Order: sequence, then structure tokens, then C-alpha cells
Amino acid sequence: MLRRCGAGFGTLGLASLLSNVPNLGAAPTGNSLLPRGPHFRPRAKYVIQILANGGPAQMDTFDPKPLLTKYHGQRLPIHLATERPTSTALGSPFSFARYGQSGLEVSELFAGLAAKHADDLCVIRSMYSDTPVHENSLRLMNCGASIMARPSIGSWITYGLGTENQNLPGFVVLVPRGLPVAGADNWQSSFLPGAYQGTYIETQDRKAAQLIDYLTNANLNPTEQRAQLDLAAALNRRHLESRQDPALEARIQSFETAFRMQTAATDAFDIDREPEHIRTLYGNTAQAKQMLIARRLVERGVRYVQVWHGTLQPWDSHDNIEKAHRQLAAESCQGITALLTDLKQRGLFDDTLIIWGGEFGRTPTVELSQTEKVGPTAGRDHNHHGFSMWLAGGGTKGGMVHGATDDFGFKAVQDRVHVHDLHATVLHLLGLDHQRLTYKHSGRDFRLTDVYGNVVHALLA
Repeated sequence: MLRRCGAGFGTLGLASLLSNVPNLGAAPTGNSLLPRGPHFRPRAKYVIQILANGGPAQMDTFDPKPLLTKYHGQRLPIHLATERPTSTALGSPFSFARYGQSGLEVSELFAGLAAKHADDLCVIRSMYSDTPVHENSLRLMNCGASIMARPSIGSWITYGLGTENQNLPGFVVLVPRGLPVAGADNWQSSFLPGAYQGTYIETQDRKAAQLIDYLTNANLNPTEQRAQLDLAAALNRRHLESRQDPALEARIQSFETAFRMQTAATDAFDIDREPEHIRTLYGNTAQAKQMLIARRLVERGVRYVQVWHGTLQPWDSHDNIEKAHRQLAAESCQGITALLTDLKQRGLFDDTLIIWGGEFGRTPTVELSQTEKVGPTAGRDHNHHGFSMWLAGGGTKGGMVHGATDDFGFKAVQDRVHVHDLHATVLHLLGLDHQRLTYKHSGRDFRLTDVYGNVVHALLA
């Protein structure tokens, strides 16, 4: 027996040494969050997705429309298929200017961002989606399907690549307080193992122990906790052997992650550990805090960080768009600008893909309420036919505009980019082929882009 097993002892040692080595190009098994190699050489390692949930108006932010201003208060010479009745043209109440060597045109709402990073922004002005409904559009933007429960993009990416820090979740969701529209559907793992679901954190409070419930154990020291977890894991795995329940496997791993987070999360989420000049750079708004936490997370190897502006749909400016959009931009612009600056000075910008945008855009016409007249409290309705998003870092081409909407900003008409195309491009930047990143469920292979999507190579540096 010893003679036959002799080589096996060496193999056991080798297995231990290789346990943390990525399995290049292989599909993940079980619920492992260990880092894995991509399909091909990646341009980015991490993603920070900044969600302006509610739908910012493209013609008021990154897609200037002078002709819309010319027609202000008049009927437009095009047919608009809108969700609700709209009336005459609503010219943007915000001025635009050119910034950087690229001459990128950006609204005064994001002048601070453009002044420092216009040549880093890759603006897509020709995005389009399938529906003007918040819930469905958010699911499509985050999960690749507007109706069916499907895994979110953060879940797909951690499923494909794992994460570099085993003491923190691979996919973290930051919301100041409460839930956005469609709630946890936006970061669900669906039929993927539960280990890949996003970890939701409310960021309104400041200390790590306030952000994360039960971060410390009031009754047991770490050694006693470790013994307790080992016993629970042994019993759970014995139970798992007879039932093969994926949810139980995910639960076992979540216990381990929670235990390791007690130390790692205290460090990662405590922004008071940052120097004062860095905290000043980001500012003191809820969004500023989120951006700083996002940087600290990717710095520690978290693969995907999703940052939401607020509860429900704050950018949903059906009325008084001038006041609402100005306030929302003021809350977020400094923090976003600081994030890009900070990532650059730490050498993380090239490795981190930053995505900004909402689930759709808004109409060029005023939404009807009591009157058809354009007044100081005018707003815009939902519009999924054409809107803007921007990318930065992570192998994207900065200082450029891709695609265009029509003269009034209603519909994408040139180099159109569907949400599936955006997802295919994001996966490509991370070294993943969106057609090969699949998971068998209900008898067939599923993927983030379903049976659609093309990589938009024009966006790549």
C-alpha cells in the first residue's frame, strides 16, 4: 500500500501549492471564488459601474443638441413614440463647452469632470435599449434580460474570473440607503451558484461596523469562531453529500467569507483611514464616500463594484429637470472626478474599467402635466431609443465620441450600441469571450448576452 501510494503523497503537496493558481481558460467549478485565467489577454482587471439610476437626459449631459434649442417651445418635425404624452421641444437649460485636447463637448453639469478628464472619457452617444420601463430596463442593463430572472453582469464576471481577495466578496453593491427600483434583481446570481451574488452594502453611515451588520462577534473570539465554523462546515458538507443542494454549498462559502471579512472589511470600508487630502479630494457627499470606498475595494482586489446614486430612481426627472439634474450632478461630479484622478495616481486606472450611465435616457420634448407650455418646472419622459453612457480606463479609447442620435437626441441613428453590445464589450475588456462564458441551466447553455451582442472594437484603445 505504501509503495503504491508513495507518489500520491507528493501529489497532495503539489495540489496544496497549486490551490491558488488560476486554471487558465477553464470554466469554474463549484462555488470557488479563487482567481481564474481569462479566455485571452485582458485589458482590465476590475470594473466600477456607476449607475445614474432613473435615466439622465443625454441632451443635458453628454449629447449637445443645438437644433433642439432652436425649436424650444415648438412642435418637432419628427414622430416620437414616448411612454407618456409629450408636447413641444425642451431645449437644454444647460450650456455646453469643449474640453481637453480632444475637444469633447460636455454639459456644465459635469464641467469639473470634463476639465480634468475629457481626454479619458469614451462617450457612447448611440446607446439604445428595449423598453422605457425602469424595472425592465434596469434588469436588462444589469442582467442582460428585461423580464426573466437572470444572473447579473457582476455575477457572470466573478463566475468567470473569480476574485483576487478571498477575504472580501468578489462583487460588492454600494447604495446610500434603501433599494433601487427592482431591488436585488439587479445584482442577483439567479441560476449561478449563490457565491457569485452581489453583496449589498448601505453606505450612509461612516464606520465599517455601522455599514455591515454583525461585523464582529460579541460572544466568541476568533479562535472559538474558527472552531465553531469548522464544526458547522463539517456537518453541512455531510448533509450536502446526500442532497447535492447548490444553495447549501453557497451558504457554506458565505459563512467562510463572512468570517474572513471581519478583519478585511473593517479596513476596506473605513474611509477615515485615508489621508485628509484624499477625503477632501472626493468631497463629503454620499456619492463621494461611495467612490472612495469603490477605489479602496478594487485596490484590494475586488473584481466588480456597483455604485448606485440612491434609492429608487433619483435621476428620473419628469418635472423641474433644471433643478433636479443640477442637484444630482452636484452630488456626484466631484466624487467621480476624484475617483478617476485617484485611480490614475495609484496606477490603477489602466486596470480598472469605469462605466457611467442610467438604464435609459430622456425625451427631447416636455412631458405633459397640466399644460402644454414649456415652463420653469418642465421635465422629460423616459426614452430608451437613444441615450448616452461613458467608459473610462480599462483599455478604452479616451477623448472620443462613438455614434450619434438624431438632430433632437431622440433616437440612436449612427453606430448604434445595444445593451447586449455593451456587455459583450465589457467582457472582452476583461479577457472574456461573451459567447464562451456560459452556464448550463434547464437543459441549455445560458450567457449574459443571450444570443445577441457584438464587441464594439471602436471603443478599444
